[in-house]
Amino acid sequence: MDKVIAIIDLKSFYASCECACRHLDIFTTPLVCVDPYRSGNSVVMSVTPFLKEKYGVSNVCRRKELPDVPGMIYAVPRMSYYLNMSCRVVSIFLDYVAEEDLHVYSVDESFLNIGPYLKMYGCTPEELVSRIQKDIKDKLGLLATAGIGPNMFLAKAALDNEGKKRAPYIAHWGYEDVPSKLWNINPITNVWSISTGTSRHLSRIGIRSLKDLALAPTELLEREFGIMGLQLKDLANGLDGSEIPEKYIPKNTSLSNGQTLIQGYYPDELRLILREMNDDLSNRLRAQRCSAGKVSLFIGYDGGDTFAKSWTMPYLTNDTDTLYEALEDILMTNTEERLIRNISISYSSIRETYAKQLSFFEKIERQIERSALDETLDGIRSMFGKNSVLRASSLYERSTARRRHDQIGGHRR
Repeated sequence: MDKVIAIIDLKSFYASCECACRHLDIFTTPLVCVDPYRSGNSVVMSVTPFLKEKYGVSNVCRRKELPDVPGMIYAVPRMSYYLNMSCRVVSIFLDYVAEEDLHVYSVDESFLNIGPYLKMYGCTPEELVSRIQKDIKDKLGLLATAGIGPNMFLAKAALDNEGKKRAPYIAHWGYEDVPSKLWNINPITNVWSISTGTSRHLSRIGIRSLKDLALAPTELLEREFGIMGLQLKDLANGLDGSEIPEKYIPKNTSLSNGQTLIQGYYPDELRLILREMNDDLSNRLRAQRCSAGKVSLFIGYDGGDTFAKSWTMPYLTNDTDTLYEALEDILMTNTEERLIRNISISYSSIRETYAKQLSFFEKIERQIERSALDETLDGIRSMFGKNSVLRASSLYERSTARRRHDQIGGHRR
């Protein structure tokens, strides 16, 4: 059967969830998802279409940048509620397609292969997508927008450049629409997968539109971008061979944990935060029965400067203290004596491990004892929550562990 891909996006998802539970219209309500009790630098999660269209408010802004709008509703983010609503939307998708024909791309966006189902439902792609939109609206009060195409790329292009903009919020693009619709998208960064950096590179070699890219010599693109140049040319011609059932398994995996600090910390003070973050990340590493061969530290100074450094471990390990000591060494020997506002740590070169590598430079009994302690603490936290057992240092005023453990993605549950 012909492949027909639909991508369905929930319009202004977080703000729409807040309006839905208040029985408010997103097109007439000035609502913004942000915590008004935090600093003015707090990042806005979502705003209603009313604020976007009438006041030009961008989703990408900070609370202090919001205009003074009469009757503005400040909705404190509730991540557990939004995730629950997202799961309910996915449940509706599974009423129409099988799991192998669904790819959840993000919390508010999913791809569906609806081609195999059109004959069964006896309808056109637009009619089937309209049914799904109506189901989401009737059951959850959310507005869904959609793009339809013969592949994932054209469906996404149809959504972003037509489907999101006007009722009935469905756009269907075929290969015949490539010259008249896809090639007319300007700037080309409005196209999924073309970044600002790629656009600049293309501009330097005389390619300033998708038509230029589609008709550019293959040899030129391959010389400038390697195999990615061929992929860019295919996309500009509306071609995309990716399949929804394909599962991507990365060759190199990593785990990371980062936070923006409400107040500045000097390097010596930051060891408290580093220790807490390492406790959480090493817990995740052991939960996957893995060990790491490399640790990395990223620092963002007050003022915008950044620093990043990696350290290769002498052997694979998931020991909390060993990983922390490596990160602490990076912090104390490489950072400047300046206020720090952002910190991120990561483990990479991760491998599944079935045995524990011991160090020659420490008593075996001590290493076994520490490993048993890690496993015991992991079990308690798994059963009773992360705040069930903490270091005494987490009682310090400048600790962030307890607050972060009650959040999802840095926001209130």
